[in-house]
Formats: sequence, C-alpha cells, structure tokens
Amino acid sequence: MDRLTRNVLKYITTLTLGILIGMVIGSISFSIFISYRIDEYLKEITYLNTIIEDKDVRLKKLEESINNRKFILEKIGINLVYEGDEIDKLTLEKHIKQKYSNLIGKEVRTIDIEMVAEVIDNRIMKIEDEEFKLKVEKVLLAEELKIWVKVN
Repeated sequence: MDRLTRNVLKYITTLTLGILIGMVIGSISFSIFISYRIDEYLKEITYLNTIIEDKDVRLKKLEESINNRKFILEKIGINLVYEGDEIDKLTLEKHIKQKYSNLIGKEVRTIDIEMVAEVIDNRIMKIEDEEFKLKVEKVLLAEELKIWVKVN
C-alpha cells in the first residue's frame, strides 16, 4: 500500500509539474508572439504616420500655390462720407455690405468692377423714414473690396 501511495504521489507531482511547466512555456511563447505582432503593428503605424505627414506637407504646398495664383475676395470695406448720426452711418454700412455679400469668395478677376459700382451708385436708401442718396466716389478691388460712398 505504501508503494501505491508513492506511485500516486509521483504521478500527481509529475502531472502538476507538467501542467505548470506547460503553462509557463505557453505563456512565454504567447508573450513572444504577441510582442512580435505589436512590434510589427508599431512599425506599420510609424510608416503610415510618415506617409500622412508627407501628404500633409504636399497638400499645404499645393493649397498655397493655388491660393497664390487666384485672388479671392475675402472681405468688404465701406468708407462712408457722412456727417450725420453714427447709428445711421452704421446702418447704411450694414445695408451696403448686404448688397455685396454674395461676392465674398469669388475670384477677383471674374468680378466686373463697373457692375459693382452701379449696384449702389445713385441709389436712394430709406432707413427709419429718412432717405439717403448714395453716390460712389471710388472703388478698389483686390482681396478686399473697398468702396468710398458719399451720402446726401
């Protein structure tokens, strides 16, 4: 009986040691495999990031070259020659800018400057029961449309 318990103990210790050694070897091989895959993914991510950075630089240069070739109307400036109330002056500027707001974003060379001047030249605007006659004195067209208007 003593021999039988010894054989059983040997069998149980061999079995548990085999399981433990198998788990250790399995976890080591699994860690090696996972770390190899992580390294490969890290290399791929780094490579893709450099490609993205290169394409971003190319895109910026292309946008700059496109923007340098075309002048686009970016904003409108109104200079009123008017000695009246400041509130009326601001209201007139607002209404005049609304007349030209559809020109913003268009290419400067496609805008007809004579038509721009005629939009408000000799126009009568009514604001709060007051009439204002507008006379365009000067128009400057670049990236900013500047219009000098005399108000009577």
